Amino acid sequence: MGADANPLPPLSGANAPQDEDILAIAMACIEDMKAENTVVIDLAGKTSLADTMIVTSGRSNRHVGAIADRVIQDLKDKGFGNARVEGLPACDWVLIDAGDVLVHVFRPEVRGFYNLEKMWGADRPHDKASQ
Repeated sequence: MGADANPLPPLSGANAPQDEDILAIAMACIEDMKAENTVVIDLAGKTSLADTMIVTSGRSNRHVGAIADRVIQDLKDKGFGNARVEGLPACDWVLIDAGDVLVHVFRPEVRGFYNLEKMWGADRPHDKASQ
């Protein structure tokens, strides 16, 4: 290869944003898409699955799908690659695993049934919640 050859692209993840950015991106999407009853649960020290869990609701299956699609696309567009996703076809409950941040998007009835906030202790005073 000569001196004019294009340099190799950076290694995957070399310019990847920080984990806090994943949370900020996901929260911005959730707010923009007008998701409801969003709760952020700090999982640090509770599990090795992730550091943060976001639980939010959409008004219908279509709204749940739109919120999830937006989060997935924005994370991809900002350099986080493809998140692992479960539940997108039915859109009753969509789980987006973005590494250290888990995003659960529910229809309200399904969210009430599973009650993840109680299971993970979101009712504790040190956890952040926003309505």
